[in-house]
Amino acid sequence: MGIEKKILLRAEDVHKVFIVNEKEEQYIHVLKEISLEIYSGEIVSIVGPSGSGKSTLLHILGTLEKPNKGSVFFSEKNIVELYDEELVRIRNKEIGFVFQFHHLLPEFTAVENVMLPALIAGMKTNEAKSRAEYLLKEVGLHERFVHKPNELSGGEQQRVAIARALMNEPKIIFADEPTGNLDITNAEMLRELFVELNEKFQQTFVIVTHNEHFILGGCVFRLEGGKIFSQK
Repeated sequence: MGIEKKILLRAEDVHKVFIVNEKEEQYIHVLKEISLEIYSGEIVSIVGPSGSGKSTLLHILGTLEKPNKGSVFFSEKNIVELYDEELVRIRNKEIGFVFQFHHLLPEFTAVENVMLPALIAGMKTNEAKSRAEYLLKEVGLHERFVHKPNELSGGEQQRVAIARALMNEPKIIFADEPTGNLDITNAEMLRELFVELNEKFQQTFVIVTHNEHFILGGCVFRLEGGKIFSQK
């Protein structure tokens, strides 16, 4: 018998509306009736053209925004109903983020940037440094520990950001257009890295992309007209 897959994150009837002009009742209904399930240990791709609401959906799933309507259950908790203090704790300890722009601190070395989430969570400095070095090795940067962001290529900076996202052993990592600023070679290397990390750590990834060539995993969700369609 195979191991039963566990639902890690579930969205139910999620809607998101942005107000353009409240007096004239001008609204943009970005997300409509979004329902999906994400299983622990899988790679999920959310695909759609620019402006389709992919990043908005990722922000809602990742606790960075709240929907106007609907529920999002993460580890069986409805995160839409949680207070900010609890959401901050979840973001730090249970969720990792990788964005198109790496958001590394320029005055810190690669190791120091990767250590930050663990230090914020209360890990001892020597333990955080040891794990940061281990993760940098895992993403192929064993010779870049003391280099600052401006001494790294774009692809290397993104690898540091991935190591940082892994630092607190999150249950899920959200990646928003992670190859948006990379050339084809580095984009393909990053694609392979996500697959390797998923296989080695059974790490759950949710990757938002408009690039059809960067679709990963067996589960693909397509956003069209504010609605989502599953493609297994």
